[in-house]
Amino acid sequence: MRLGSQALMADLPFTIDQLRILRAIAREGSFKKAADTLYVTQPAVSLQIQNLEKQLEVCLFDRGGRKAQLTEAGEVLLNYSEKILNQCDEACRAIEDLQNLKGGSLVIGASQTTGTYLMPRMIGLFRQKYPEVAVQLQIHSTRRTGWSVANGQLDLAIIGGELPQELNELLHVVPYASDEIALVLPQKHSFAKMTELSKEDLYRLNFVSLDSQSTTRKVLDKLLAGSGLDVHRLRIEMELNSLEAIKNAVQSGLGAAFLPVVSIERELVSGTIHKPIVADLTVRRQLKLISHPARYTSRAAEAFMANVLPIFASKESPLSSKPKEK
Repeated sequence: MRLGSQALMADLPFTIDQLRILRAIAREGSFKKAADTLYVTQPAVSLQIQNLEKQLEVCLFDRGGRKAQLTEAGEVLLNYSEKILNQCDEACRAIEDLQNLKGGSLVIGASQTTGTYLMPRMIGLFRQKYPEVAVQLQIHSTRRTGWSVANGQLDLAIIGGELPQELNELLHVVPYASDEIALVLPQKHSFAKMTELSKEDLYRLNFVSLDSQSTTRKVLDKLLAGSGLDVHRLRIEMELNSLEAIKNAVQSGLGAAFLPVVSIERELVSGTIHKPIVADLTVRRQLKLISHPARYTSRAAEAFMANVLPIFASKESPLSSKPKEK
């Protein structure tokens, strides 16, 4: 079958449903799991793929192994299927927008810290204003979040890390707010009675930190070094794999830590940890709003950016609080 442009315009050799099925099989790795996610029977899935292969006169899956593996032709079609289905989603959402946000959806992305501690509050405020808009939050690494925005899987995202250069050139990246990175101590630590420490005092502390290979740890070390601290002199006694684990370790008296203020607000209010001032040390990380300038911006996304983001970047927000003058 020759797929000339005129023939394609007159009668496409595939349907949207077939492309959805192809994508589901590729994601799930089997015809059965794909059928379950699509709420159809496995024979129906198999028949659709057989018809698709017959129309295209190519084999899309290597059925020799235990897992459904795409052939080269299958990979090519999957790549275009993602683009086509994303465009279909955009078209549907554009029509939904005509109902003045009486429905529709908003898909937001965030890197780990921002997504865990900041985004739920943002979404809560948005839902108060627009309760009929369905909101989905996806939390991944900065790199994966950036590519999801680039591929049209996210309307917008807020990240705290650095994007690859190719994404910086493709996406619209706007500085949003800054979050303080603070030193925190156990309440029963001898230094907890002091309101201000020197940099030299820090080298006498035992620290609890993220794993040295984690992206967040590398960003934090870079920020600390840029603030004049010799990170190699800090005594890291324990490495953990999450900020929550580090907070619990500090509260249990296992050591000091550097943590984003947005992640410790509750503990500071309850008084379970101590946050001293460190003389001549100000550490802040830049949060950035990312979006795709060439893609359709839904009214829900516009409403989120206009009515929610400014509140959390205001002077009242803990994200933008300035160090107190001595």
